Amino acid sequence: MDIETRLLEAGIVLPEISPTLAAYLPAVKSGQLLFISGQLPVKEGILAYQGKVGRELNLEEGQAACKLAAVNCLAVLKKHLNNWADLVQVVKLTGYINCEPDFAAQPQVLNGASQLLESVFGARGRHARAAVGVNALPLGAPCEVEMVVEVR
Repeated sequence: MDIETRLLEAGIVLPEISPTLAAYLPAVKSGQLLFISGQLPVKEGILAYQGKVGRELNLEEGQAACKLAAVNCLAVLKKHLNNWADLVQVVKLTGYINCEPDFAAQPQVLNGASQLLESVFGARGRHARAAVGVNALPLGAPCEVEMVVEVR
């Protein structure tokens, strides 16, 4: 099954790339690696989730926010590929989770993004990762997700 079909079956339509919030590029290629800048859970130009996971948002809402941020990473990725066959491997995923100091379920929150990548790309979507708790993120977002992928 091709990637576009998997995305459609999952109800995912890749959006236009959101404008950057500061002085950086959405992605930079170095050799065979594409570094995708951190993406927020933005939908149709609006932050779809806001606040701290474990306070304003529960675990499931945090996972949904990470999934949406990963969808935005995929939109950036697609703009940098000739076609999906050029994706060799998702190498690394880093998720920053806006949470209280005593919140310790960052890995479970980031599963929203990790599970999406594996369901869309299969073995090519399995990756190394880090899930980091932080005190604040831009616009009060509950998460920010960045990706490193190997491309042809």
